[in-house]
Amino acid sequence: MAETDASPGGLAAAGRAWPVLRSFMAYRAGFLPSDIVAGLSLAAIAIPTQMATSRLGGFSPQFGFFAFVAASLAFAMFGGSRFLSSGSDSTITPIFAGSLALMASTGSADYLALTAALALMVGVWLVLGGVFRLGWIADLLSIPVTTGFFAGIAVHIFVSQLPAVLGVPTPNGAMLSGLSTLLGQVRDANPYTVIIGLGVLAAIAGAALIDRRIPGALIGLIAATAAVVLAGLESHGVAVLGDVSGVLPVPGLPHLAVARLADLVPLSLLIAVVVMIQTAATTRSFPSDPDEPPDVDRDFIGVGAGSVLSGLLGAFPVDASPPCTTIVVETGGRSQLACLVAAVIVIALVAVGTALLRHVPTAALGGVLFFVAFRIVRLRQIVAVWQQSLGEFLLIVATAAAIVVLPIAQGVGIGIALSLLHGIWSTTRARVIMFERLPGTTIWWPQSPHIAGEREPNIIVAGFPAPLTFLNAYDFRRGMRDALQSAEHKTRLVVLEATGIVEIDFTAAQALRDVIREYHDAGTTFVIARLESERAQDAITRFHIDELLGSDRIFRSVEEAIRTFCAGKIPAVAPGSH
Repeated sequence: MAETDASPGGLAAAGRAWPVLRSFMAYRAGFLPSDIVAGLSLAAIAIPTQMATSRLGGFSPQFGFFAFVAASLAFAMFGGSRFLSSGSDSTITPIFAGSLALMASTGSADYLALTAALALMVGVWLVLGGVFRLGWIADLLSIPVTTGFFAGIAVHIFVSQLPAVLGVPTPNGAMLSGLSTLLGQVRDANPYTVIIGLGVLAAIAGAALIDRRIPGALIGLIAATAAVVLAGLESHGVAVLGDVSGVLPVPGLPHLAVARLADLVPLSLLIAVVVMIQTAATTRSFPSDPDEPPDVDRDFIGVGAGSVLSGLLGAFPVDASPPCTTIVVETGGRSQLACLVAAVIVIALVAVGTALLRHVPTAALGGVLFFVAFRIVRLRQIVAVWQQSLGEFLLIVATAAAIVVLPIAQGVGIGIALSLLHGIWSTTRARVIMFERLPGTTIWWPQSPHIAGEREPNIIVAGFPAPLTFLNAYDFRRGMRDALQSAEHKTRLVVLEATGIVEIDFTAAQALRDVIREYHDAGTTFVIARLESERAQDAITRFHIDELLGSDRIFRSVEEAIRTFCAGKIPAVAPGSH
């Protein structure tokens, strides 16, 4: 982790004030060798993965290089993390490539203009998300839905690269029909391309097993290219990249009609949400300072600025890269200078070394993407969810199936909807629960068959373990009414234990007011204890619930409420009062 010269509190305050180059705060000359080594390692990983991801989206390799350089420069300028690396990403590329292919022919000038415009729009959404501190959006997807999302994307990557590895034509049509066609073409596979693709995959996997810092992808790519050249494999049907343009792009806006830009808005929002989720996860996994919470919103601005610059260079949206960020950290990187060193190497390759890429076999890039696909499938997590929560395992299956079967953008949208519905369903399951005192203590705890408890005569202590909202307001009112009606003896006091009530909306406030009136009409005193949430306290005042309760009826503990009542210090409320 990066060292600092200032105190943590002073450094954090200064960091929030820095509008640019925040990653270079307290930088020391002694960090330079580490950043150079990390930059060289990052370039060795980024070059083959950026080429492979470009191919995944139907672009020439140089577009991946442009995206990586743009992302690195912009994030170093505007981002906050010392370690985060961003660039073209195999998670979002299948989503926007599949959607844009329905709007223009892949690789055409129109397709490139749409992609650049999409990058600009995604970047703007991310910058706005950072400025308005919308980091909470990254938490919209639950772990099961995110796991299913990655599994579905992995299937798309695998199927899209099968033709290159098999050496057969790419089939047209939907993914499942295309897979069926490919399976029928296995017997026509070119053995040389299969050996190259699987060989590169084995090289990457082997290097990862030995040490993740070993650039297995670059080694495999060089070996495959050498085999093509030395053995003349192009004459045996092995496809290669061919000529790669070494012309550096001139920044500019894409030329598109306003109506076509409007068509990109839903897709850009979808991509922006996915980028936010991955960026937040990467930032939180590699904090710049273990003593300070990561600034997710600042990193949204950095990645968003990268997408904007990528679009101006004619490339595509960028995303935070967990594997590349891991390389920066594990090779000793101290700041964004490591990413800038890698960007300089990539620029040099584009400027003077594109001839080296002419004989790179496309099957080798397919092998790189095969490894990416296998890596993003969270198999252990899938098994853990299956063993511990069958219902949430079905969320994984449903999300993955939606992404595989439907157009990919629609599948991702359904995944997000499933995550939100699951959260809503969990909130609506909350029910009123009874509390009992643990014998010999002043602790009141939810009633349980496994814990012995005791109650006070003619007193009910009830709680609600969820925010009170329109989603559960009527269940809350029903539960509180049932608690009063099911009591064996006349209830003199009801204590609402409000630890779990962190929010009260308008609908729920009306339900709570109705409950208080019903208890007052029954001649029962109603009080609230442990209302700890500031938002809930504000709601009690804003909706005038405190006036309906009566004076001195909100307590810091259940025990305090009961003792005060038993001592006759709570003013009585006459039946029928409002």
